[in-house]
Parts: sequence; C-alpha cells; structure tokens
Amino acid sequence: MSNSQKFKPTYILIALNIAFYAYTSFVGGDFLNTSGQMILDYSQINFFIIYEAQYYRLLSSLFVHANIAHLAGNMLFLLIFGLRSEEMFSLPEYLLIYFMGGLTGNVLSLLLLPFDVPSVGASGAIFAMFGAATVYARRSFSQSIIGALIYAFFLLFLSSGPGVNNYAHLGGLITGLLIGYALAARRKPETQYAINYSYSIAY
Repeated sequence: MSNSQKFKPTYILIALNIAFYAYTSFVGGDFLNTSGQMILDYSQINFFIIYEAQYYRLLSSLFVHANIAHLAGNMLFLLIFGLRSEEMFSLPEYLLIYFMGGLTGNVLSLLLLPFDVPSVGASGAIFAMFGAATVYARRSFSQSIIGALIYAFFLLFLSSGPGVNNYAHLGGLITGLLIGYALAARRKPETQYAINYSYSIAY
C-alpha cells in the first residue's frame, strides 16, 4: 500500500476546504454564500498580488469557495479524482500534482485575468488530479494517450462558461497531464497486462 493510501490526503484536503469555508462563513456571517469581505481578503485578486506583493493569495484562493454549491461540487470531484489518484501516486507525488496544478492555474490567471476580478476555488488543483490520473492510466498500460487527451479537454470544455476561471482550469489540467505522463514514463508497471485480440467471425 502506498503512503498516499495510508494517509488518505483526499479526505484531509476535503476537510481543510470545508474547515476554511466554515471559517469564512462564520466570520462573514453567511453560510450559503461567502461574504464580499472574505472574498476580498483571501481570493486571488491580481492587483493586490502585483502591486502589494500579497503572494499568499495564490495559495489561499485554492481554499476559498464562492458559495456552498461551489464547495459541494468541487469536493465531489476531488473525492472522485483524488481517491483514484491515491491508487496511482505516492503521497509526495499526489501533493505535488494538487498544489502545482492549483498554483500553475493561478499563475496563468495572474497573467491573463483582469486586475480587479477575484478568483476562488480548488478547480485548478482538481483538474490537475484528473489530468494526471487519466494520462497516467493510459501511459502505464502502453496505450495511446490521444483518447485521454480528448476526454480531458472535452471535460474542460464542458466546465467552461461565464463566471468560470477557465485559465485556472486550463493551467491545472495541462500541469496534471504533464506530471502524470512524466511519472508513468519513468515508472515500470508492477504487472504487465496483455490483451488478446483473437476472435472468430461467423458468416
């Protein structure tokens, strides 16, 4: 059993996200929606990062969610893709994918989002987990990764829309795909699987 499975980082990350939402809800006085003041204090707002060197926002924004529905949706996908990733990656690899994906998405947002638009949520990190697990599974079994890439970018397309930080999603996804591919390429699967394509044709 890998150490990621022992420590269950997915459950810990979900707990941290829920705890931070509980904190912002308590301080902001609203459980259903995160208050504007909490968004102002902890979200990624490029003006404050660039002109006031508030670099902590690149990390804190990963744990802020706009409302309870936003939190619930992200935690559901983190549960699905996170537990899947625990089966594939060690704890350091898992944490690298999650936080590097989230931070890369935020850095891309720093370059491309307007200065005054706040960005919140763990979506970039979750997309990184999804991308890494998807391409790792294909590459480990010496299968073409084209299908994995098509599936990954199709999900990215479905998640895009008004009010969504598409740059964070894209940055996280690409980071996850690259890390997952690199890990699969350097690691030999413990079990080799052979697929028998022999079949008979009835006339």
